[in-house]
Amino acid sequence: MATPPKGFVPVPFAYHEEIELSIDALSNMGEGVGRVENRVVFVPYALPGERVRARVYRNDKNFSQADLVEVLEPSPRRIAPRCPVFGYCGGCQYQHLEYEQQLAWKTQQVADLLRLQAGLELPVRPAIPSPRTYGYRSKITPHFHKPKDAKVGNIGFLRAGSRSEVCDVQQCAIAMEPINAALPTLRKVVHQSAAQYRRGATLLMRVSEGSVITNNNAVCTEQVGKLSFQFLAGDFFQNNPYILPAFTGYVAQQACAEGARFLVDAYCGSGLFALTLAEHFERVLGVEVSETSADWARANARSNGIEHAQFLAASAEAIFAEVDFPAAQTAVVIDPPRKGCDKVFLDQLFAFGPQRVVYVSCNPATQIRDLAEFAKAGYSVTEVQPFDLFPQTKHLECVATLRKNPHP
Repeated sequence: MATPPKGFVPVPFAYHEEIELSIDALSNMGEGVGRVENRVVFVPYALPGERVRARVYRNDKNFSQADLVEVLEPSPRRIAPRCPVFGYCGGCQYQHLEYEQQLAWKTQQVADLLRLQAGLELPVRPAIPSPRTYGYRSKITPHFHKPKDAKVGNIGFLRAGSRSEVCDVQQCAIAMEPINAALPTLRKVVHQSAAQYRRGATLLMRVSEGSVITNNNAVCTEQVGKLSFQFLAGDFFQNNPYILPAFTGYVAQQACAEGARFLVDAYCGSGLFALTLAEHFERVLGVEVSETSADWARANARSNGIEHAQFLAASAEAIFAEVDFPAAQTAVVIDPPRKGCDKVFLDQLFAFGPQRVVYVSCNPATQIRDLAEFAKAGYSVTEVQPFDLFPQTKHLECVATLRKNPHP
C-alpha cells in the first residue's frame, strides 16, 4: 500500500483507493467530473459519457481528486492524441477529445461560470473555432532545472499534476512548424552548454516572418489582416496568429455598434486592438502603464499610416486622467492580465462611464467575477462570445460586450 503524503485526509477514500465512476462533465480545468455517492470526483483525461476506474490521491472538503487508471466504457468522442507525451506533459488537456466537442464544452463552461459566479443567466454564443487546431502557436517557452554534474536534464514543460517536474518535450504538436524545426538544434545547444548554467532557465522560441527568434530583446513582426505589428520577442502578443483577424474583427464590430465615435484601449500593449479597430472610429486613444509598450504602439501606428490614434503611458492610478472623449459616445476595450481588473481600475472606468465596454479576457473566471461589479455599476451584458485561441488546451479567450443602462 502506498504511503499517504503528509496531511492526507483519509475520508471518504483511502490513499490510492481505486474507485469506479461515470463521468458527466468537464471542469474548466479540463478534468472529467463524476460522482461517487454524491461525492464529486475530478479525474483528468476522463471524458463525459465514460465509465472509468480512478485512483484517489487527495480528499478535499467538498470533492476528491483521482488519477485515471482505466477507461472501462470509452466515449464515442474519444480520439487518439497526436502528441506522444500527451497526458504526461501538462501543456494540453484535450487532444483525446474531438475538436467539435472541445468547442462545445468550452462554450458550456463559460455559461456555467456566468450562472454560478455572477448570477447571470445569459446565452453564450458558440465558441469560434481556430482555423488551425495543431501547429498554431507562434511562441513557446520550454524550460529546465539547474544542471546536475554539468548535465541538463529534461527540457520542456511542467508535468501534468506537478508544480516542479519537467516533462521532456522534443517536439510540440501545437507549436508552429518553424519552432519544431528549430527545437532539436536549440535543445542540443543547451545540453552542450550545460556548464554555463548555474541555475535553471526558460527558453524563448518565437516565430517572426518564418524565422525563430530566441532573444527576448529582438524585434518581432506579426501580420494581422492588413496591418503589421512590431514588438519585442519577450513581450506579450497573442500567439495564435491564424485566428487574430476574426478575433479583432469581432471586437471591432462590438465596439463600434450603436454609433460609438471614440475608442479607448485601456490595456493597449503594442496596439493590437487600438490599431485594428482604428478605421471604425474618429479618434483612438491607447493607454498603457508601460512606457516601452506605448512606444511600440506609437511606432506601429506610424508604420501603418494611422494618424488618428494616440498612445499614452499612464500610471495605473490615473488611467483615464487624460481621456477627453465624451463618455456617451465612447467605447472602451479592456484586455487585462489573467488576474482580471483590480478595484482601482474598475472605479476609474465606472467614474468615466463609457457607453460601451468590450471586455476581452484569457481567464473567464476572473472576467465573470468582474462582470458582477459591472452589473452593480449599472452595466448590462449584451453578448458573450468565446474564441478558441488555444485548441487542445483548457484555455480560451472570451469577449463580453457591456452597455451602460439608461437612467431611470
